[in-house]
Formats: sequence, structure tokens, C-alpha cells
Amino acid sequence: MGDANAPGSTRLALFFDIDNCLYPRSNRVYEFMGQLINKYFRTHLNLDWEDAAKLHREYYTNYGLAIEGLVRHHEIDPLDYNAKVDDALPLEDIIKPDPELRKLLEDIDTTKVKPWLLTNAYVTHGKRVVRLLGVEDLFEGLTYCDYSAVPFVCKPQPAMYEKAMQEAGIGCFEDCYFVADDSYQNCAKAKDMGWNVAHLVEEGLEVPKTPASQFQIRHLSELRSIFPHLFKSTSS
Repeated sequence: MGDANAPGSTRLALFFDIDNCLYPRSNRVYEFMGQLINKYFRTHLNLDWEDAAKLHREYYTNYGLAIEGLVRHHEIDPLDYNAKVDDALPLEDIIKPDPELRKLLEDIDTTKVKPWLLTNAYVTHGKRVVRLLGVEDLFEGLTYCDYSAVPFVCKPQPAMYEKAMQEAGIGCFEDCYFVADDSYQNCAKAKDMGWNVAHLVEEGLEVPKTPASQFQIRHLSELRSIFPHLFKSTSS
């Protein structure tokens, strides 16, 4: 990933979430992660499986990340959590290079836009996923949730989107384009801040009654249709 913060840049930014966005939910990474998170809650908080799963859901709903609740209420070492959850995922057995994804990303017109990653995961997980997908060279930067920071920020906190803009060298909200995964809250907050947002709701998932953002897509390939000015071509 290169340095996209060159002074005088007038390019837009196209922010991509990573998990359940660059790869499909059918890969079941989310399920594996949920099991490891529940195990961590059970082991470190001395809970049974039912209470561990309940508290996991509560913290995810309230804070956007389970680890936020752990750090806030239980003084958990976030880097220990990362080592035993995200970094412990068997991603090498799950995620493989995706030629279709690479073709889409290669078609982004980088004379007009900076492809950028925006994730609530820690840096090690984010880099690992894009490396396994075979697309790490197609992004100019990565904004991640810094587990070592006190306090740390994550989507949907406004500070996380502001951090992404600063790191990508973007000064105007309307110059930000964002495609998230199934997180309704993350898309809605980005829209509220003035970003141009596409909510990715995969085939088979229920469409929300009230849209989270300006656009809703079933597949990343639809980005060519809704944001045609960001691509070299509009054909799939």
C-alpha cells in the first residue's frame, strides 16, 4: 500500500470495508470469529456459553465492537484479545485469491479516486485478509481500529470516519464514497456525515425496510452502475 497523502491531491476516496464485504458471508469467517469471541468472553470473564454469547451481542450492539465493551468494562488487554480472536482465525484455509474482485478493483480510475480500506479490525487482520484475497497492492491505505490506542475509536463513531478522511488526505465529506458490509449502523452514520454510501446486502439476506444509505447493492460489481465516474469502464 502506497502513501496517498501527497500534498495538493484532489482525488476522491472510495472506502471499502473488509469483512463480509471483500469476501462473501458464505465464507463463514463471521461464524468462526463469533465462536472465538464467545470463547474469549467465557474464559476471561468466567461465564457460561449462554451468558458469554449474550454479553457479546450486547457489547457489539452498544459499541460496534465486542472488544470495546471488554476494554471499557473489564480492563481486558485488547492486543491479547486480537491475538486470541482475529489473529487466531484459520483464514489461510478459508480465504483464497478472488480474480473477480481483483478485476473490479483494477478498473477503479485511480487518476480520480483513491481506493482505501476502512475496517473495525486491527491492522494485522486487515492486511492478512487482503493479502489472502490477492488484492493488497490495489489499495493505497488502510484505516483500522487501533486496539493499542486509549481510547480507541471504531465505526460507527464519527471520529472513525474523520480519522479515515485525515489518513486518506480527504478534506470534504462529499468527496468520500463508502461501501460497507451488512452493518446498517455503519452505513447510516457515514451517510449522516455526508458521505456517498452503498450498503452491501448480499443475496439471501433480508433487505431493510428503511434503507441505511443512498444506495443498496447485492454485489460489489454494482458499484460500476451507481458510481460510474469512479471507474474506467461501466461493463462488468
